[in-house]
Amino acid sequence: MKSTLALAAAVTAAVAFAGTAIAQEAKTEKCYGVAKAGKNDCQTATSSCAGTSKKDAQTDTWLAVPAGVCAKIVGGSTTPKKS
Repeated sequence: MKSTLALAAAVTAAVAFAGTAIAQEAKTEKCYGVAKAGKNDCQTATSSCAGTSKKDAQTDTWLAVPAGVCAKIVGGSTTPKKS
Protein backbone atom coordinates (compact mmCIF):
# COMPACT_ATOMS: atom_id res chain seq x y z
CA MET A 1 0.00 0.00 0.00
CA LYS A 2 2.79 2.43 0.92
CA SER A 3 4.66 1.77 -2.33
CA THR A 4 1.51 2.35 -4.39
CA LEU A 5 0.88 5.61 -2.59
CA ALA A 6 4.50 6.72 -3.08
CA LEU A 7 4.34 5.84 -6.79
CA ALA A 8 1.11 7.78 -7.20
CA ALA A 9 2.63 10.81 -5.46
CA ALA A 10 5.74 10.63 -7.67
CA VAL A 11 3.69 10.43 -10.87
CA THR A 12 1.50 13.34 -9.76
CA ALA A 13 4.57 15.46 -9.00
CA ALA A 14 6.15 14.63 -12.35
CA VAL A 15 3.00 15.55 -14.27
CA ALA A 16 2.66 18.81 -12.34
CA PHE A 17 6.32 19.70 -12.98
CA ALA A 18 6.01 18.96 -16.72
CA GLY A 19 2.83 21.03 -16.95
CA THR A 20 4.49 23.96 -15.20
CA ALA A 21 7.54 23.82 -17.49
CA ILE A 22 5.33 23.78 -20.59
CA ALA A 23 3.22 26.68 -19.28
CA GLN A 24 6.33 28.73 -18.49
CA GLU A 25 7.81 28.06 -21.93
CA ALA A 26 4.60 29.16 -23.63
CA LYS A 27 4.48 32.40 -21.65
CA THR A 28 7.90 33.76 -22.61
CA GLU A 29 9.29 35.55 -25.63
CA LYS A 30 12.72 36.42 -26.96
CA CYS A 31 13.61 40.04 -26.27
CA TYR A 32 16.48 41.31 -28.42
CA GLY A 33 18.77 44.19 -27.60
CA VAL A 34 18.42 44.22 -23.82
CA ALA A 35 21.05 41.76 -22.58
CA LYS A 36 24.12 42.95 -20.70
CA ALA A 37 27.50 41.84 -22.05
CA GLY A 38 28.00 38.16 -21.28
CA LYS A 39 24.40 37.64 -20.14
CA ASN A 40 22.61 36.62 -23.37
CA ASP A 41 20.47 33.45 -23.40
CA CYS A 42 21.53 31.86 -26.69
CA GLN A 43 24.04 31.96 -29.52
CA THR A 44 24.00 34.72 -32.11
CA ALA A 45 25.68 35.37 -35.43
CA THR A 46 28.65 36.84 -33.54
CA SER A 47 28.59 34.78 -30.30
CA SER A 48 28.99 31.02 -30.13
CA CYS A 49 26.79 30.28 -27.11
CA ALA A 50 24.85 31.69 -24.19
CA GLY A 51 26.75 34.18 -22.06
CA THR A 52 29.20 35.23 -24.78
CA SER A 53 27.82 38.53 -26.06
CA LYS A 54 30.51 41.19 -26.36
CA LYS A 55 28.65 44.38 -25.41
CA ASP A 56 25.58 45.65 -23.58
CA ALA A 57 22.39 45.90 -25.65
CA GLN A 58 23.88 43.98 -28.58
CA THR A 59 20.97 43.96 -31.04
CA ASP A 60 21.28 40.32 -32.11
CA THR A 61 21.37 38.89 -28.55
CA TRP A 62 18.26 38.04 -26.59
CA LEU A 63 16.89 37.21 -23.18
CA ALA A 64 13.79 35.15 -22.50
CA VAL A 65 11.25 37.40 -20.77
CA PRO A 66 7.59 36.94 -19.84
CA ALA A 67 5.29 37.46 -22.83
CA GLY A 68 4.40 41.13 -23.29
CA VAL A 69 7.29 42.51 -21.22
CA CYS A 70 9.70 43.13 -24.10
CA ALA A 71 7.54 45.89 -25.55
CA LYS A 72 7.83 47.74 -22.23
CA ILE A 73 11.65 47.65 -22.12
CA VAL A 74 13.46 50.60 -23.70
CA GLY A 75 15.45 49.26 -26.65
CA GLY A 76 13.71 45.86 -26.52
CA SER A 77 12.47 44.19 -29.69
CA THR A 78 10.93 40.81 -30.41
CA THR A 79 12.89 40.66 -33.66
CA PRO A 80 16.68 40.85 -34.06
CA LYS A 81 18.23 43.91 -35.67
CA LYS A 82 21.56 44.24 -37.42
CA SER A 83 24.26 45.75 -35.23
